[in-house]
Amino acid sequence: MDAEALREEVATAKRTQLDRLGSEKLLVAFTEATLDRESVLATAADSEFAAAETFAAWADDEESETARAAFEAVCDQEREHYERVTEHLPDHDEPDAAGPMHAYLRGLEGSIERVAAGLLGRPLVSTRSHTQVISFFVNEPDREMADLFRDLKSETGAELERGLETLDALCADDEDWERARSTAEYTIQVAYDDYADALKGMGLDPRPIC
Repeated sequence: MDAEALREEVATAKRTQLDRLGSEKLLVAFTEATLDRESVLATAADSEFAAAETFAAWADDEESETARAAFEAVCDQEREHYERVTEHLPDHDEPDAAGPMHAYLRGLEGSIERVAAGLLGRPLVSTRSHTQVISFFVNEPDREMADLFRDLKSETGAELERGLETLDALCADDEDWERARSTAEYTIQVAYDDYADALKGMGLDPRPIC
């Protein structure tokens, strides 16, 4: 097993959840169907802030130098993402709490589990969120915001690549890879359950209409 094979295994196992998270219903769920510029930007900003806080907390107590270096770099990038989004939301307040996925991430302690969750499972979800935000601003049309989120998506994809490199450095045997796999998959499931619950709370079905 290596990290690239792990990514394919996780993406295949959670294909249904990832496909649904990549649908146009995502912004409906997380803006409570308030599909306007400010609400979409605020939702995106809160997500970037939550990620920065998660990686900052991990960097503070991480024992593995390899993992800590990755967490510090991603923390800095996520703070920059937050600032780039809130430049367009001058009155935005930092959120008081994170959602279920980041609550789960912050409870993780093992280096392998943290990397697998934060730098594999999370970006597989986040890049799909960015795609939907890009589509929203393309349809507005607002080229500046669409281009901003294209950049954020690309940089989040680079975080995933950093995660794969870090997992290759940390995982020494089949047991390590299994821990990484199960943690990454569960991270995606937590994100999906949050999404599905939000839609169901509005009387909507998270399953696609065929």
